[in-house]
Parts: sequence; structure tokens; C-alpha cells
Amino acid sequence: MYTSRAMTTPIFALFAVMAAIISASTQDPDISPRPPMGFNNWARFQCNLNETLFTKTADAMLEKGLQAAGYDSINLDDCWHVQSGRNAKGELEWNSTLFPHGMPWLGEYLHDRGFKFGNLFGAKCNLKIITDASPGIYTNAGNMTCGLYPGSQDHEEVDAKTFERWGVDYVKVDGCHMDLQQNRTYYEEFEYRYKLWHSVLTTQLRKPLVFSQSAPAYFSPNFHLDQNNTDWYRTMNYIRSTGELARHSDDIKVYGNNPTNTFEPGGHWESMMNNYIMEVRLSRYQSCGFFNDPDFLIVDWPDLSLDEKKTHFALWSSFSAPLILSAWIPDLKKEEIAYLTNKDIIAVDQDALCEQATLVSQNEDGAIDVLTKNLANGDRLLTILNHSNQTRTAVVPVERLGLDAEKRYTWKDLWTKKTGAIRDQVRVTLKKRQTAIYRISSQQGKKLSVTPTGQIFNTFSLNCLTSSVSHHSPGNIRFTACEGDDEQVWQVSTQGLISSLADNKRCLAVVSGQIKMEKCDERNKGQKWIYGINGNVVTKVKGLCLTEGTHGRASVGKCGSELDSQVLALPGGVKLTN
Repeated sequence: MYTSRAMTTPIFALFAVMAAIISASTQDPDISPRPPMGFNNWARFQCNLNETLFTKTADAMLEKGLQAAGYDSINLDDCWHVQSGRNAKGELEWNSTLFPHGMPWLGEYLHDRGFKFGNLFGAKCNLKIITDASPGIYTNAGNMTCGLYPGSQDHEEVDAKTFERWGVDYVKVDGCHMDLQQNRTYYEEFEYRYKLWHSVLTTQLRKPLVFSQSAPAYFSPNFHLDQNNTDWYRTMNYIRSTGELARHSDDIKVYGNNPTNTFEPGGHWESMMNNYIMEVRLSRYQSCGFFNDPDFLIVDWPDLSLDEKKTHFALWSSFSAPLILSAWIPDLKKEEIAYLTNKDIIAVDQDALCEQATLVSQNEDGAIDVLTKNLANGDRLLTILNHSNQTRTAVVPVERLGLDAEKRYTWKDLWTKKTGAIRDQVRVTLKKRQTAIYRISSQQGKKLSVTPTGQIFNTFSLNCLTSSVSHHSPGNIRFTACEGDDEQVWQVSTQGLISSLADNKRCLAVVSGQIKMEKCDERNKGQKWIYGINGNVVTKVKGLCLTEGTHGRASVGKCGSELDSQVLALPGGVKLTN
């Protein structure tokens, strides 16, 4: 449905101009150097908002120590402005019944208390996020917001200048109700609008605004169930250069989709896990200056246990994702405030490397996921998720962390603050839907020497690359369901050699056009691979791409453009090529 076709000459020329002036995101990480932390009303209150909600929220965040812990953004969502249209000057206006003092007054109220003010509007399609800036605002790239308020399509410059006049320096742009113009396809209209917004924000204002984008969500696997992922990947590719944050998939399930904000139980854990599995497919795109956003932290949902809420917080922090609370802050319990203000875990989220944790393994019954990432001081993060409904014991050998089994390490449990020594493995028993999170260090206090280690999986099928150490079929390399075996845990050397933990003396190789495992040899170009931001794993011999074929057969073939069969996730720390 959304296959791109050739652009008209004027559109192509405009894109060329935009490309020449890009100055945000990965080009200028200082615009948003760390993932944002704060509050947004949408998931908890939706359209049930007014001025008092935000003033009371700000006061409660101060009182409960949330602001001191780093949650310093206050953000409005949809339904805040006049629905009937723009004023005589063509500008947007706020609803004076809901906000009698106005947006500039509310911004001043928040600033006086040390908060950053985020202002979001656009609803039903449920694609929101906030940023690490000063006053911020939200609009929609289409002609109406998701909640049927005036959108910004063809009003990009006037709206940006209105926001600037209000003291805004953050804007989130949603993608509902996109009106296709000049024979552009759906994909082309999104690309045009988001690049146009970037151009306006970086060239027409006194300083660039932080730009949070929803475009990827409209091409994500769940948004178009019958489509391939090609346009999702293509959108992620350009969006990392046009802004600082991107909602990549579904909204977290809201508290209650009704006018009275009555709680509607069910599906909240599943929604959290859906956004989690979308996030792990996209780690290659994240770097300081651009953050993948899996949506809000839902803190006071009655059908979530404390362990489930803490899992949500631990996973999002492991990802260095935005930590945006959507809750009635004045009534949060002490135990909820305690985990939300955990300094050690917040430090993981705000770590200077900005790495997103990647999957080491997933076991055969889908119970235990193991994730790791590097930390700026040279430590290694270890996160272990039990998303089953039963108590489980997880054992993680140090080799799976990319570490040398002959050396000794220490661990710190970031929940309990307990520490200990590691001999050859980390072992932990986890209750239903509980998550452990550790910082692994050298006993000598030195930076760890880490080899990128973990799953290699197809981000469309979610099948894992699997080696075979069988004497009868040593060349049987396939993509199969992820089971957590050593045959599915791979290490990638600095020279680009790929070997499994099941037999680290044999490397993935191309021999006469076929994929095989053979004795590792750094001089053999047939064993050397490079990994691109587009997700392709490319052999240095003839530039062929590792491909999941029919019935999971692993092969190499001519590289296509963001093909589902060729877009793979590799362990974190592998050097990327653009």
C-alpha cells in the first residue's frame, strides 16, 4: 500500500535543501544529550485535563522528591486548545475555560518551581512523548490532531513561531489525519512533513527546538499488520537525523478510554511487553542525541503489581529511554516513589554513553530475557527479565556478558544495593514478572574489556541465527525460534569475525557462495562482516547480505533496500557503518 514512487522534481529539490541544513539529532547531540524525564497527562487522564491538574502535579513532584531525582518536565497532551479553529491571524489558541490564566502563565508557574514546561496536543492515535528541554509543545503533522483539533499541516512556520513566542523550545509532532498532497504517497507525505518541520525548527527560529517525532509509529508492525517492515525501517533511518526523539510504535494502554477517566482493567502488562519487543528491534538507531521512545511509565494502574511496575522502570532505564510518568502524582505511594527515585537505576538511564541495552538471550519457553549494555565508567549492565507467570531461576555465565571467564568481577544489585563477587556466572531467582538489574565491575576497578555478545535475530520474523556444532552438519546455519542456547549467542570481534559461544573457534563464513562455520582466520575475507545502520550484515566478499530464506535457511544474497529477510539486530557495541 505504501510503496514509494519517484518524487516530483520540486519535492526532490526541497529535500536536497533540507538535507544541507540538518543540524539536529545525531548531527548535534547537545540539543538533547540525555533522554528526558518528567510527567505527561495523556495515558492517565487523556482529555480530562485543566490548569489545576498541572499545578498540583508540579507541587507534588517537588514535595515527593521527583523533581530532585531528575523528573523536571511537565507536559500537556491533547484537548487543551480551542477546537473550533485558529484565530484571525491563523494562530492556535488555548481553551480559556480549561486554562484561564493561559499557557504563558502556566509556563511561568512551572519555571518558577524549576520545571520545564512541555505542551502536547493530539490524541486518539496515542503517540506522545516529552523532551529534555525548556517549555515544550505538541502538534500534529496532519490537518487535524488525533483528537480532531486543528493540525499544523501547511501551518508549520506560523505554529513554530507561535510556540517560540510562548517560550517553547520543544515540539512533538504527531501524524494523524495526514492529507496527501502533490501526488505524494503516504510514506512520502510523512517524510516531506517531518523534514519540513525540521527545516523550520532549525532555520526559522532564534535557536533550534528539540524535535520529537511520531512518524515511525505510523509504519510500525502493529499499525499495519499486513505490511512488511520496510517503510518502518526507512522512516527510522531518516528520523534519527531530523530530530532528537521518536515514538516508534504503539501507545501504552491508557488508564481508561472514557470521558469520566474511570479505570478499565486488563491489557496493561501486555501493552508494556509489546512496546518492549518493538524497542529491542531498533537499538542500532540510538545514540547520544537521538532516543528511541517506547512511551510512558504507567505508575498507578491498579491492575499492575509493584514488581510489574518496577520491571517497566528497569527495562526503560536499561534502554536509556525517556522516563515520562503518566499518573496522579499527589496520590503516589511511598513504594512507588522509592523505585522511581532509585539513583542507581536513573544513572543507568542517563548514562553518558546513551546505549540501549540489547538482547543476549531468550530461553525456549519465553520466560527469561537477558539484556546487557556498556556504561560510561567501563562497567557492564546486566538486566534479567522474568516475564512468565511463575517463579524462575536464571543463570548467566560471564561469557554471555562478553567478559573473560578467567577473570574475576563484582556485582551490585541496583534494587537492594547489595554487592558481591562473581566467579563464573550470575544466578538469580525471580518471581512472576520481576526484573533484576546489576552493575558488573572489574575487581581491580579498571574498565572492562568487552566483546559484543548476544543474539543475532531477524527483526521481522524475530527468529535467531543458530549455528550447529554437530559433527554431522557443521555447516547447518539457520534462523530458528529463539531458545537461549549457546548456538544462538554470538560474539563479534573488532575485525568483524562472528562466532557462537557453542564453538568460538569456528566463525561464520561464506564459502563458494554458501554460509558455513569454519576455523576462524582473521586473514580470510570470507569471514569478515560489517554491520550497517540499515540492519544489513554484509560480507566483505562481494558485498552480499546475510539473509533469512525459506524455512529459515541462512544464506547470502544481493542486498536489497530494508528487506524483511535482511534486517537483523546484533549485539550492542558492534561498530556501525552508515
